Amino acid sequence: MTLRRSAAAVLAASAVLCASAATAAVAAPSPTPVIPSGLYGEKDPTYDGVWRQSLALLAQDTVGVEPAAKAVNWLVGQQCDSGGFPSFRADAAEPCTSKTMLDSNATAAAVQALSALGGQDAAVKKSVGWLKGVQNQDGGWGYNPGSPSDANSTSIVIGALAAAGEKPAGVKSKKGKSPYDALVTFSVPCDAKTGGGAFAYQPDKSGKLAPNADATAAGVLGGLGQGLDARAKKPADKPSPKPVECVKGDLTPARAAANGAAHLDAVLAKSGHLDTPPMPGAEDTEAKPDFGNTADAVVALAAQGGAEQANRPLEWLEKNAADWAKENGPAAYAQLVFAANATGSDPKNFGGTNLVTALNATGPAPEAAESRSGEDEKKDKKDSGNGFGDWWFVAILFVASVGVGILFSGRKKKNQQR
Repeated sequence: MTLRRSAAAVLAASAVLCASAATAAVAAPSPTPVIPSGLYGEKDPTYDGVWRQSLALLAQDTVGVEPAAKAVNWLVGQQCDSGGFPSFRADAAEPCTSKTMLDSNATAAAVQALSALGGQDAAVKKSVGWLKGVQNQDGGWGYNPGSPSDANSTSIVIGALAAAGEKPAGVKSKKGKSPYDALVTFSVPCDAKTGGGAFAYQPDKSGKLAPNADATAAGVLGGLGQGLDARAKKPADKPSPKPVECVKGDLTPARAAANGAAHLDAVLAKSGHLDTPPMPGAEDTEAKPDFGNTADAVVALAAQGGAEQANRPLEWLEKNAADWAKENGPAAYAQLVFAANATGSDPKNFGGTNLVTALNATGPAPEAAESRSGEDEKKDKKDSGNGFGDWWFVAILFVASVGVGILFSGRKKKNQQR
């Protein structure tokens, strides 16, 4: 998958396509969707509008770019009164109804973006309240309210709760189960025939767990309590230069994350990238490189054990991901920005591509471009206390110098307040 969307989204889209296949041959071509001016990307936003907007805004924040106000307003405007977000609604002026399909993944991504940007406390609070209200009894979340919990949805909600200042371990269902209680149930046992240590998306009908690369990258971050914009562990905090092998025993969230990272490391050692398996019944049975999940794996490995653990897949992305990102738009560029951010790489020279410029070009022009880095930008604002920074200081010096000149020239002094 090019985006971290749960399998439920793919199945839902497939169902729609299959249902319409019989009439597709005679039906008129679908009209080109109207893309709102505040939305990033040019493709149909029906299934990923809120998702890609949230990733784009969060990625901009990590590099010190202040997004356009109308881009932020568009995202906030997608929220329903309940606090939940749908994948996309074309007319935000119309109130949400019982038929509006709310999306835990989109809501969690929006919470992460709006929490990072700041100034949207009310919207974040409503969304967190909605997420708590639709938590499953096992402690996890499914793609839509009422659907069975899955590793991807549970993990991204954990990241949202942490971003909003909540303690995920303390968010419990009526049965007293936390998100971590649900997450560890998706960890494939170490002694499994295949995929030991990986995360499954969901158990199959017989209860068996099959390794899933998308779920594993998400599960590692979830187990660590981290969000999409996770940073690498500091060298002093690293447990080892390489992820440990799958370790049996008490399966804590941290242990499940370490086991998942070990699985990813082993798979990536072969080619430097993850693969997308061929679709059932497809003529082309050759697996294709999965750029999106490889980018997610870079973030997961760096967050688990340090930037150098992600070196090989990072280098592969730098050499090969430019065309993929250009084709897939804002969310893809955002995923690469997150990979650069997690490893301390330069997003403005990612294999020769300026990811920041490319991402900005997919939507409304930002309010302010990056200065040096996101952290430096925030530090400057904090130090200045009023957001004017060094220019305010220069202005004061200038006014003072003018006052001294007037004094020496013998002109009558006046105090002016501006």
